[in-house]
Amino acid sequence: MLFNGFEESSAWGVPNPGTGDIVKDAIRKEQILKDIAAAQGDLRALVTRVQSVQGDVDKLTSENSTLQMYIDNLTMQMAKRK
Repeated sequence: MLFNGFEESSAWGVPNPGTGDIVKDAIRKEQILKDIAAAQGDLRALVTRVQSVQGDVDKLTSENSTLQMYIDNLTMQMAKRK
């Protein structure tokens, strides 16, 4: 199975034998490291975004709870007036 240009078996199992060309192998390894660093950066950005959205959700949940309490109090006051 190919994933981003790499075979799964080589990523998790037996390493592929080098091409025999040290320069090509070094360039390939450097590109792999750049890809990993880019993926880590993307993951950090996603985690930051998830934390931001979770904070927004927590704030809105708290506000909804406050509004529900306000509505309940108004409803009870209206019921007492009748």
